[in-house]
Amino acid sequence: MTASPKPHRAAMPHVIASDLDGTLLDANHTVDAYTAQTLQTLEAQGVRFIIATGRHYRDVRGIRDVLGIRAYLVTSNGARVHDPDNRLVHAENLEPEYARALCQPEFAAGTRLNIYLDDDWLIDAEDEWLAGLHQDSGFTYQVSDLTQHSGEGVAKVLYIADHEYLLGLEARIRERFGDALYVTFSMPDCLEIMAPTVSKGHALTVVLGELGFGAEDCAAFGDGLNDLEMLQTAGLPFLMGNANPKLVAQLPDVPQIGSNNEEGVARHLRQLFGLSEHLDG
Repeated sequence: MTASPKPHRAAMPHVIASDLDGTLLDANHTVDAYTAQTLQTLEAQGVRFIIATGRHYRDVRGIRDVLGIRAYLVTSNGARVHDPDNRLVHAENLEPEYARALCQPEFAAGTRLNIYLDDDWLIDAEDEWLAGLHQDSGFTYQVSDLTQHSGEGVAKVLYIADHEYLLGLEARIRERFGDALYVTFSMPDCLEIMAPTVSKGHALTVVLGELGFGAEDCAAFGDGLNDLEMLQTAGLPFLMGNANPKLVAQLPDVPQIGSNNEEGVARHLRQLFGLSEHLDG
């Protein structure tokens, strides 16, 4: 049975949660000045921020610095949560036996395999496209033989390949592991695997508890399938104009705003809070 959609409220949200790629970041996966200034202005008015992404914590920490706000960081799709002072407040890892299995050729063949640990991002071979996604933070991967990894301390396993190939891989993983894993797409060519209780929605609930607010006090923005639970949790959810059609189909009553290429989040927030639409300075 599907829960009824939450009605949109006229009250201003006290907390803003946002995805990064395809949502808060531009087409080059970087922070634009208009968005940074918008968030800084709202923070000065007492609004709290949560960045919720599939990216690694150390990567997102650098992006937060560019944004210039004191945001909570929900990373690896919710497997890690850090507060504005970089204190770890929540962590969930894959069971080592599952992580080891997912790193074997049975599943990883035909993909670019990545794993996220607390401080490291390991990859099975060089990847120029991936390196280009992290220019704001400067965080980068280390090439490693992942077939030999112990599986300990793994927040996330990430496969990168053509979408159609990954759909087949997703089906095989679900058939093999069932509900023992949380499986989602962050982008069409990025299939991500976490512990079964991990999601951005669960992590959002953790942060709201830390802040002393309820879901009804939170607005959330997202574009990918890994944003589903976050958008279902927040009292005031918004889909990007460029959102994955499969996500849109699952959230038919959630309004769509402008795309990430149009500074959609920043422009909508300025409208929502009655700010000038022009860049100051």
